[in-house]
Amino acid sequence: MPITIFWFRRDLRLEDNAGFSAALQSGHPVLPLFIYDSDILDILEDRADARVTFIHQTILDMRGKLEAAGGTLLARYGKPLDIWKQLLQEHTIAEVYTNHDYENYAIDRDESVRQLLEKQGVVFKTFKDQVIFEKQEVVSGGGTPYTVFTPYSKKWKSQLTVADLQPRECAKHFGNLHRTEAEPVPTLAQMNFTPSQIPLPSSEVSEAILEKYAQQRDYPSVQGTTRLGLHLRFGTVSVRQLVDKARQRSETWLNELIWREFYMMILANFPHVEKHAFRGAYDRIEWRNDAGEFKRWCEGRTGYPIVDAGMRQLNATGFMHNRVRMIAASFLIKHLLIDWRWGDAYFAGKLLDYELASNNGGWQWAAGSGTDAAPYFRVFNPTLQTEKFDKAREYIKSWVREFGTPSYPAPMVNHEFARERVLKTYREALAKTTGG
Repeated sequence: MPITIFWFRRDLRLEDNAGFSAALQSGHPVLPLFIYDSDILDILEDRADARVTFIHQTILDMRGKLEAAGGTLLARYGKPLDIWKQLLQEHTIAEVYTNHDYENYAIDRDESVRQLLEKQGVVFKTFKDQVIFEKQEVVSGGGTPYTVFTPYSKKWKSQLTVADLQPRECAKHFGNLHRTEAEPVPTLAQMNFTPSQIPLPSSEVSEAILEKYAQQRDYPSVQGTTRLGLHLRFGTVSVRQLVDKARQRSETWLNELIWREFYMMILANFPHVEKHAFRGAYDRIEWRNDAGEFKRWCEGRTGYPIVDAGMRQLNATGFMHNRVRMIAASFLIKHLLIDWRWGDAYFAGKLLDYELASNNGGWQWAAGSGTDAAPYFRVFNPTLQTEKFDKAREYIKSWVREFGTPSYPAPMVNHEFARERVLKTYREALAKTTGG
């Protein structure tokens, strides 16, 4: 009997999953599939990467639930195109269902898989699932994508309907799962990884945090944010459920969820931002790119305690408070004149919640080169930021144990000197592009 395969990627949940729900109602028995993509995994430097451990645990949990429901989950490790060639030989496949992914690598991967499948007469269908609105669903009156957040968010909210938040039912269709003999899930060791010991954040939304979210989210010593980034990144929570809760509980948190969609929309419509400045003139900046200074920033030894605390938190836990991310990013770009792409890449290797569109958007915001960017002449003063957001130095003291002792390094660059240097460098680069 022909089967439908549902391909899990960034949507690792069995309920309120658009593509999975559609597959279960396709008229064919459904075999769920997850591919540990060797093209992605093999280039990770940390062989105890907590994200890989998280994915592995999640897949085992999903498989257990599917087996209890009378189905299974097929998990394989390798290059996606090779895996699909194997599956075409092993099964009579009528259709393949999956959810959209908006990153350039994923778009190219999906297109190559689509071509392979269609040559064999297999239909390839994809669905919107990880956002409420995608690509060009929220556009200006002239029909063009927004490049400024505030009008985008207003239009986004005005378009939202109850139907957009309606859960996509899956469990009630589990009788349509394909029953087949299970094969072992690849182990971490087989993929050349070891289990991570980093504690992972809960997928539950704390009511207490939402109640004070607007007041506390900027203070890194306070547990004032939801810490849901990891779960949004891999789809272990439904964005529809989160938006529904945010509408009822916290307008400020809702805006943060809309920022996420704004940056995904930007990536989908302006894919060049992955490697280049959104504003092309900013690719002319002459970065210093001092490798030794970059190393000190990575290790949290800059002599600016708020920056060092953030980098040490990131290195130890895979998380950095959002306010501190802005400060640390600004310091690397504006104080050290190091290309934002260096920082973007470092965060990509460390952040549990790393998501290309949002991370890229945040770094380009800090560099002044992005869509809704901070003006290039805004240079965060780490000392003033500390006074405002960590006045008692609680956050700093929790991560920089030698703070206030002779063993803590002196600032690696003077703030005023760095500010004048970066403003001069930016002005010269931008003048070249305008002929000024």
